[in-house]
Amino acid sequence: MKKNKTGFFGLHADPSVKVRIIFAILPFLILMLIYLIASDIRHKSNPRDKLLPTVSEIGKALKKSAFTEDRRTGEYLMWKDTFSSLKRIVAGVLLSASLGFLMGLNMGLLRGVRSLSLPFVIFIANIPPLAVLPILFIAFGVGEMGKIMLIFMGTFPLITRDIYLAVKKIPREMIVKALTLGASHPGVAYRIICPQVLPRLIDTVRLSLGSAWLFLIASEAIAADSGLGYRIFLVRRYLSMDVIILYVAWITLLAFIADFGLRKWVALRYPWYNPGR
Repeated sequence: MKKNKTGFFGLHADPSVKVRIIFAILPFLILMLIYLIASDIRHKSNPRDKLLPTVSEIGKALKKSAFTEDRRTGEYLMWKDTFSSLKRIVAGVLLSASLGFLMGLNMGLLRGVRSLSLPFVIFIANIPPLAVLPILFIAFGVGEMGKIMLIFMGTFPLITRDIYLAVKKIPREMIVKALTLGASHPGVAYRIICPQVLPRLIDTVRLSLGSAWLFLIASEAIAADSGLGYRIFLVRRYLSMDVIILYVAWITLLAFIADFGLRKWVALRYPWYNPGR
């Protein structure tokens, strides 16, 4: 029987691991090549061009930001900004994940809690967090709490509703059988349902990190004295594209590491979990 050749992009195509790796790297190589060509063209016409800095200029910015002490503070600015931003985003996401998990779990199990909380969560989800940023800064101050609350408000409704929908998909027969066998209501919620929903929580947190970074950078750009977003909006006044591109690439790498780490954690800790089913 003649084998049907579907190529790399057919409905039944199954590229090898080597081909998949090449396909994954190819867009990045193309983007880098386009940037290098455009940067070279601009610097040939104007050696002082700041819009598309060369690789050597970005390397100098990396050395100055990450490996050279600041003369005024004696600190390494890039690492200081990274620590400040990570502290804020971790606090905001942990707060929203904890409260969102508890509320979503109880909304999915208890009709009374669902009737009380679901309309309010939907209402909060429809409020653009950046629109109420001035209110948050007035209520919680322009310090750490205001930034953490912006991240919380931007990610809490998403996590809550996702956990609520995950709990609702669990067969009611499982709950009835557990109660029939003598399990208590808290036991059903936290010993039977909770372990099944935990990987979904990690997956939802992973998907909400993009929004969390957006809210973090927006808050740091408005009111902060350190942080990755603060530094980007500070140096833009001087058209320091070498620092801006460096920080954007660093933020992207941090986000990629977090996403990859959470995916691997779910795959290793919960091998039975398959969100596609």
